[in-house]
Amino acid sequence: MPEHQNIEWKESWHDDYLKWICGYANAHGGTLFIGKDDNGKVKGTSDSKMLLKVIPDKITHTMGIVADVNLLYDGKLEYLEIIVEKYPALISYHGKYYYRSGSTMRTIAGKELDKALLKSQGRTWDGMPVPRITENDLKQSAIDLFKEKAVKSGRLTANDVDVDNSVLLDNLHLFDDENNLIRAAIMSFHKDPEKWVYGSYIKIGYFVTHSDLRYHDEVHGPLIEQVDKVEDLVYTKYMKALINYEGIQRVEHFMFPRLAFRELLLNAVVHKDYSSCNPVQISVYEDKIYIWNDGTMPTELSSAEQLFEKHSSKPPNPKLAGVFFKSGMIEAWGRSFEKIQVECENFKAPLPEFKISESGVMVLCKPSEPYLRLLRGDELKNSSDKMSDKMSDKVSDNTYRMLILSYLEQNGEISAAVAADLIGRNPKTARRALLQLVDEGFVIMAGANRNRTYRKI
Repeated sequence: MPEHQNIEWKESWHDDYLKWICGYANAHGGTLFIGKDDNGKVKGTSDSKMLLKVIPDKITHTMGIVADVNLLYDGKLEYLEIIVEKYPALISYHGKYYYRSGSTMRTIAGKELDKALLKSQGRTWDGMPVPRITENDLKQSAIDLFKEKAVKSGRLTANDVDVDNSVLLDNLHLFDDENNLIRAAIMSFHKDPEKWVYGSYIKIGYFVTHSDLRYHDEVHGPLIEQVDKVEDLVYTKYMKALINYEGIQRVEHFMFPRLAFRELLLNAVVHKDYSSCNPVQISVYEDKIYIWNDGTMPTELSSAEQLFEKHSSKPPNPKLAGVFFKSGMIEAWGRSFEKIQVECENFKAPLPEFKISESGVMVLCKPSEPYLRLLRGDELKNSSDKMSDKMSDKVSDNTYRMLILSYLEQNGEISAAVAADLIGRNPKTARRALLQLVDEGFVIMAGANRNRTYRKI
């Protein structure tokens, strides 16, 4: 049997191997052989009879667990087999907790230990109680928003939500056994959840470069309200739609599909590690968006690409996820990534890129093809080239007007000289098109003579 993460070969016994036994008990169980070399060849042990008694006693006395210690033979050579079962409760050795991961043994400490202890008790971080807070301390508008969304999505009926707040919260499993509200309730509905869960808010910043922050906002309050506020703020203040015209139809192009951004935002909010005390952070640039949260990759996925394949949903905050699912804001069965994929395909945008590290999950959203073309000026250049090639002096004034209006949507102001370059004609023709737009009420003149410009109303 080859050596792997659940099997280890040792030529002789050392008490330090009790840490390995502790790590096996906390991970997935395992087997430790005493009397084999690194290649798995039996070398034998001369003190096997004594170890048969000493090892079980040390395991029991130091960790309070039982392991099977068996004497095996290979010809005349004796060696030991120590079989360790996975234990439902977390096991410590001399006050420390060890965990077998791959081919290494590591110590569990800090917030990882807190999570492991909760998991061993069948509890989660977001399911822990917050004493002395009642349903009367929650923000009614947040609860009303939940009800509205839940009924609209069909996850709950009008009768389901037409109850007292205490009944609704109980039906959402937001009380513990002693009738205390849990953290998921506070984060979802309290007007100031940061009193108990620091970092339960979202930061947004607009950057020109990584070091050049132009402006920023913070969105606080109940998580159930934060998502809509952040989405609206990003798509009205932080992300400028670029404009072109299809005939006389004005068409707006955003950098990244809004529904896909919303799904990524919801994933960040619901799956974040709130014990880290760090907010979700969104960095908006002219040609990209970063969304960061202090979370981890689902354990069964070995790469970010697998997120867009069929996979199970194992939220680290199941109580919080339950609230957002009942509201209709998130999907079950890990389907949100299917929605992101469909939106990106329809929008001609690349799939978001995920970078998962010990510091958290960083998502990079790149611009759609139509937005990128407009950002580079390809649309205007192509329109001017086609006009010059095909229509010569007989190009209609309407085409000139559309090009000028498109330019004004993005720049706000234009001169006759710039308009002439834009439409590929002389300044006289450009001024005629501009004056026609003034007469029609689309544009106003500013300045006089050579300093005259035309501005969009």
